[in-house]
Amino acid sequence: MLPTTVQAFIDSEIAANTTDFSDLRAVYVNGSLKRSPEVSHTDALIDISRHVLTGAGARVDVVRTVDHVIPPGVYPDLREHGWPKDDFPDIYRSLIEPAHIVVLATPIWLGDQSSMTRLVIERLYGWSGELNDKGQWSYYGKAGGVLITGNEDGGKHCAAQMLYALAHIGFSIPPQADSYWVGEAGPGPSYRDDNRGAYNHWTTRNTVFAAWNLLHTARRLVDSGGIPAHGNITTNWDLNDPDHPNPEYR
Repeated sequence: MLPTTVQAFIDSEIAANTTDFSDLRAVYVNGSLKRSPEVSHTDALIDISRHVLTGAGARVDVVRTVDHVIPPGVYPDLREHGWPKDDFPDIYRSLIEPAHIVVLATPIWLGDQSSMTRLVIERLYGWSGELNDKGQWSYYGKAGGVLITGNEDGGKHCAAQMLYALAHIGFSIPPQADSYWVGEAGPGPSYRDDNRGAYNHWTTRNTVFAAWNLLHTARRLVDSGGIPAHGNITTNWDLNDPDHPNPEYR
């Protein structure tokens, strides 16, 4: 729980907002390795960001990927490639495709993003060959950001990898679109332990900045009709290899 004065300030900025965000949708993809209902430190940081988005009127969904069957691979639907079950197509169609904002949230293990987060990035990549209604890659016109928690080094390293991956497959990355908390160097308390993370004003400020920057970027993308469709229409390019397994070459 945030300090009372910090929460009051965040709420006052929400109350003072005059921009309509009520038509926007956002989804947080939590790469925690803990299945629900086990408490997730990453969820606690998501809650701060989500509070800003919902307070501003946006619809927000959160999915904890470890609660679902998500096979590894870079194809959209791995049931077509021998897997008996694949929940990711439903997650994509119901939560990611309609979202204007997608936030990847991960714990840090051994200085890097969790296996579930990396898995989701690969599966997002598998859907990047889809086209939007202007013939651009599917993530054009969406804003992307990241949140990171841990009790060891690696916050900026994870953010760099994750933001690059989102940008590479077509997401628009706002300024200061990441926030993290790792505590002191080496093993130690995690975000929720002793409420330490909530009392780190630097992390809270960056989380709030990222939340507003995601809202502002998504608002501008929607209002302008997305990324202009000139010079980036995939159907105008013939790479002469329609059967290439990499989605970028389909």
